[in-house]
Amino acid sequence: MQVAVTLPPDFTLLQVVPELDTGGAEQTTIDIAHAVVRAGGKALVATRGGRMAARLESDGGRLAQMPVQTKNPLVMLGNAARLVDLIRREQVSLVHARSRAPAFSALWAAHATRTPFVATYHGVYNAKTRLKRWYNAVMTRGDLVIANSDFTRDHVLSEHHIDPERIVSIPRGVDLERFNPNWVTPERVDALRRAWNIPPNPNVTTFLLAARLTRIKGHSTVIAAAARLKAAGQGTFRILLVGDDQGRSAYRAELVAQIEAEGLGDQVFLVGHCDDMPAAYLLADVAILPSIVPESFGRTAVEPQVMGRPVVASQLGGMTETVISGETGWLAAPGDVEAWTSTLRRAMEAGPARLQAMGRTAANRARRLYSVDAMCAATLQAYERVLEART
Repeated sequence: MQVAVTLPPDFTLLQVVPELDTGGAEQTTIDIAHAVVRAGGKALVATRGGRMAARLESDGGRLAQMPVQTKNPLVMLGNAARLVDLIRREQVSLVHARSRAPAFSALWAAHATRTPFVATYHGVYNAKTRLKRWYNAVMTRGDLVIANSDFTRDHVLSEHHIDPERIVSIPRGVDLERFNPNWVTPERVDALRRAWNIPPNPNVTTFLLAARLTRIKGHSTVIAAAARLKAAGQGTFRILLVGDDQGRSAYRAELVAQIEAEGLGDQVFLVGHCDDMPAAYLLADVAILPSIVPESFGRTAVEPQVMGRPVVASQLGGMTETVISGETGWLAAPGDVEAWTSTLRRAMEAGPARLQAMGRTAANRARRLYSVDAMCAATLQAYERVLEART
C-alpha cells in the first residue's frame, strides 16, 4: 500500500480504540497505522488488545495496552493519566479517537498536553436523552471530525450543529490487495468448504451474511425469509452466517432455535468467525447485509463487491450509498420479511450469468470509490490540515 502524502518530520500518531478484535473501526485503525508507517511516521495504538494486535505490530505499529474500553469514570481518569504520560514520552503529534468512551480520556489527555485531537464518528449513535447527546458529542469536541460516510456526516451536522468546516467525510477503505479475487487460490476456498461442511452445488444459490451475531444485524429476518422461500417450494439456496457471538450466547441460541423450528438445518449454517473473508466471499454467489438499524458505512456490503459479488442490503444509512439497487445488488426494506423474501427470490432467479455481470459492475465501482489507499491518503491529508491550523 502506497500513500502519496508527506508527513511532517518525526510525526507520531496515537490512535485510541477500545479493542483490536474485529470490526470496521478496528480494521481502519490498522490501515491508518500502516499508512503512517509507510509515509515515514510512527504509529501507536492505545487499546485493550485483541486478535488484530499482531497485524498492527507486523505492519510496524506499536501497541500501548490499557483498559480504554471501560466506561468506569475512575478508570477513565486513570486512562487519561496514562495517555498523558504516553503522549509526552513518545512526543505524539496528533491523537485520533475512534470510540466515545475512550474519547473522553483521549480528549482530556490531548488538552492537557496541547496535542491536536481528531475523532472519527464510526456509527450513528442513538441519543434519546440530553445526557446521551452530551456523551455522544465528545466525538465533536476536537480539532476535526471525520465521518465515515456522507450519511454519517449529515447525521452529525443535524445532531450536534457543529461548523460544517470542522467535519469531513472519508469513506472507509477496502484493501484492494487483500480483497483481490485473483490472489485467492482454489485451495483456500476449498479449505473453507471443508471446515464448514459445505459441498459444492452449482444448482444452489449461496448467500453469505458476514456480521457479528447481534440482533441489529437482522439475522432473524433472513432466516424467516428463508423459511418462506422453502415453504413456497423455492428451497435451492443456502445461507452462511459468518461471525461469532462475542459473548452473546443467548442470541446465538435464539438463532439456532429459529433455524431448527423452521426446518432449515440443511440450508442455514452458523459457521462462526472467519479469518479468510476474501475466500469466504468467493464461496458465495451473493452477499447479504440485513441490518435493522442504519449502518454508518457497512464495510461488509463493500468488501464482497470488491470481490465481484453482488449484495442484498437493507435500504438504510451508508448502504444506500454503497449498493446501487438493480446494478450492483439490491436494496430491501429493513426488518420486512416479505421484502427480503422477494429480494432473495429475485437474486436466485437472476441466474449465474446475471449475478456475475452485476458482480463485475460492483467490483469496478467499489474499487474506484472505496480503496484503502484513497481512505488513508484522505485521512493523512486531514491530519496535515489540523497540524497546519495549529501552527
